[in-house]
Amino acid sequence: MSFVIVIDGPSGAGKSSTSRAVARRLGVLFLDTGALYRALALRVLSAGVPPADEDAVVRCAREARIDLTGSPDETHVLLDGVDISLEIRTPELSEMASRLATLSGVRRQLDELQREFERRGPLVAEGRDLGTVVFPHAQVKVYLDAELEARAERRARELQGRGLGVSRDAVREDLRRRDERDRTRTDSPLARAADAHVVDTTRLSPEAQVDAVLELVRAHPECPAEWRTGSPA
Repeated sequence: MSFVIVIDGPSGAGKSSTSRAVARRLGVLFLDTGALYRALALRVLSAGVPPADEDAVVRCAREARIDLTGSPDETHVLLDGVDISLEIRTPELSEMASRLATLSGVRRQLDELQREFERRGPLVAEGRDLGTVVFPHAQVKVYLDAELEARAERRARELQGRGLGVSRDAVREDLRRRDERDRTRTDSPLARAADAHVVDTTRLSPEAQVDAVLELVRAHPECPAEWRTGSPA
């Protein structure tokens, strides 16, 4: 069984940037689960499938060929062989992905897809239900959290940096809605695994977040020896 590190938590807590950096430092695969849902959202929108039609969306998920390639810093998201890495990073697709994630059939389909990545070797995965549903056997489980204001500020800066005209107030409201949807959905709600380590990132720098996770990884008894001595990258 591969060594699996999962990082769960709400939007804007720093999961993606921290997970990428940890994967890069350890020289392992980075599994961006949110990208898988965004890829499906793009497929659904492009095909004109009603997002409320669960059966149709599940069929879409079964037929779609979604894959991740490249390095942690340059992850390429492929949909039916086409690189859609940039196309899926919009608020519209993030919102659609969040809606699709409330559908039980969709979650089951993408849970299986996520588990297939473990066959490729050790990995760092980020999401919302990885430690509780997808990889309950993960050796290291981390739950990143932060105050809503801090998360809204980070997300607004990220989107503005990509040239998207969004306000912090609008981002804060979007995060609040997503938090509510993620925590109250019937299937696989956002929740901290009982054996997860909580890291509050509200006042932590990106570097401190990465160091906190690496400390947990290196303290695990099954941690590969080469990871204990520092970064192989």
